[in-house]
Formats: sequence, structure tokens, C-alpha cells
Amino acid sequence: MEFSGTHQAFRDRWAKTDDEMCKHSMSFHLHNTLRKEFFASYLYLLEQIPLVKLYAVTCEYIKGEKQFYYRAQNFYKDVPASEEGMMGDFVEISEIDLEGSRQFLKKFVGPGKAGTKRALDCGCGIGRVSKGVLFPVFESMEMLDMMEEFILHAHEVYLGDYADRVEAYYLYNLQEFSPLTKRYDVIWLQWVACHLTDKDLMEFLMRAKQSLRPNGVIFIKDNMARQGCKLDPIDSSIIRHLDIMKNIIQTAGLTILDVEKQEGFPEAIVPVWMIAMH
Repeated sequence: MEFSGTHQAFRDRWAKTDDEMCKHSMSFHLHNTLRKEFFASYLYLLEQIPLVKLYAVTCEYIKGEKQFYYRAQNFYKDVPASEEGMMGDFVEISEIDLEGSRQFLKKFVGPGKAGTKRALDCGCGIGRVSKGVLFPVFESMEMLDMMEEFILHAHEVYLGDYADRVEAYYLYNLQEFSPLTKRYDVIWLQWVACHLTDKDLMEFLMRAKQSLRPNGVIFIKDNMARQGCKLDPIDSSIIRHLDIMKNIIQTAGLTILDVEKQEGFPEAIVPVWMIAMH
């Protein structure tokens, strides 16, 4: 990565600080906690945000829940259950996004590849990706989201006749969800990996790998930073550089099959990449 030299100097400086820091100090505690939760990202984040502030918006607990997730839950309470809400006011690129996903999925599903029995849509929202990409391919779907309003709208309104082919809806936070083993041909995560800490994303991917049927594939489609990482403390999303995301995936023990950039989006939008793995 083009910024690796600067980042390595920062990493070396923190390593020196670690050696000299009193292990019983509050600074060490905060730093050590961040390093566990954001093992692939924390140094990039510390280049932008002071340690104390970064800890407060990520690892600090509010009402028994980690603030990183508490803030996201609060943010989505105000997001309307509509395509506009799901696309963050970029609804005009929705069809471009769906077509890119269809073409990428097509590479991995079919004879000698992943089957078409069942898929899981993680962070499904109202079912935009399920309806536009997954239902036309798979016999049945299971859908997961942390917002009850989104799931109800999907079932009662948005999915139409496709709702009859939903085997299960899961009202869960992804970091707490354990899918059944050997159940899915495809697991799709779109614009949801960015809402997990590095540690929770890694651990979910490990569980997801065990839930794949033979030749099954996991897909991540998400915003990727042009360099380093960027944290949005409002909706608790972390945009990682593609190489950082690959690090988390490989640490989880998965093999990356293919990586492709979503084309056709305006240049002003953060780059979106698709990753297939098993």
C-alpha cells in the first residue's frame, strides 16, 4: 500500500511506547483493549483519533452494550424502511449495485460450484439485495437484521410473493448470531461488515465458514477506504482499506476466491468492493 511507509513509522513508535508504558496504567488498558477489538485497524485509527476519544466511541460500554454497537442501533432507529433509507439517499445507484452483485454471484453458483438451495442475507434491511439478487437464484432464503421495523416491512410489504420463500427471519445483531452448521450455499454480507469490530467480524466469519454447505461461498460487499481506515462515530461504521479487510478474512481462516471492484458508481462515492471466500 502506498501509505505503508508512514504507517510503519507510526507502528514502530507505538511499539516503543508499549515497551515503556506501565502495564497497570489506564493508557495501557485502553490501548490493549483497542488492540484486541481492532487488531487489524487500530493503529490506522490512532493516526486520526486520540486514544481516549477512540476508546470512548468504540470499546466503552453504555447500558451494558459496547458503545460501538449502541450508537449504530440508535442511528438506524431514524432510518426509514425504504430503498432510499437502505441506500442512504443514493437510491439512483441501486440498480447498478444490484447488477454488479448479480454478475459477481454468477461466477460462483451453478453446476460444480455452490448450490442454489438456500442463502442467508446478513444485514438484510428491507430485503433489497434478497429481492434483487438472491431470490432469483436460490430456492429459499433466510434473512437477518438487527432492526425489527426493517424485517417487518420486508415480510409484509417489500418482498411481495418472495416472502413465501423465506424460511426464517432472524432479529439479531450479527456479532451475536451463530448460524447452523452446513446449512447455506451462500452467505451474503453487504454494508454490514463495516459495523463490526475486527474481532467480531473475524469470529463471525469463522462461524459462517462452518455453516456452509459443500462448495458454499461467503460474500462481503462493502465500502473500502482508499487508504488506511476511517471511523464514522455517528453510525459506528469503520471503512477499511481492502488489504486490511483481507487480513481479517485470512486471520479467520478463510480463502479468498476473488475480489472485484463495483463499477459505475460516481467518483465521489467511497469505493465499493466485492470479496468471495470460503
